[in-house]
Amino acid sequence: MSTNPRQLTGVVVSNKADKTITVKIERKVKHPTYSKIMKRSTKVHAHDEENIAKIGDVVTVEECRPYSKSKTWKLLSDNQSPASQAETQES
Repeated sequence: MSTNPRQLTGVVVSNKADKTITVKIERKVKHPTYSKIMKRSTKVHAHDEENIAKIGDVVTVEECRPYSKSKTWKLLSDNQSPASQAETQES
C-alpha cells in the first residue's frame, strides 16, 4: 500500500537561508457558524538544492523525508512569477 506524497503550490516568501526556501500556502475554508469563506495560510520550509527560487515565485513543493527539524518538503518545480517570466523572455 504505497501513498503518493502530498504536493502543494504556494508563493516563496523567503530564500535567505542556504538551500532552504519558505513557502506560504493559502487555502480557503468555510467558517462553521457564519458560513463565510475565509483565507487561511501555512508557511512551510522546503529544500531548494540549487537555490533557484526567488521571492515572489509560485512554486510546487512535495512532502519528503525530514532534511532537518522543520524542513520536510522539497522544491518540485519553479513556476516563476509573472515579473521574472517577462525578464527571461526579454533576454
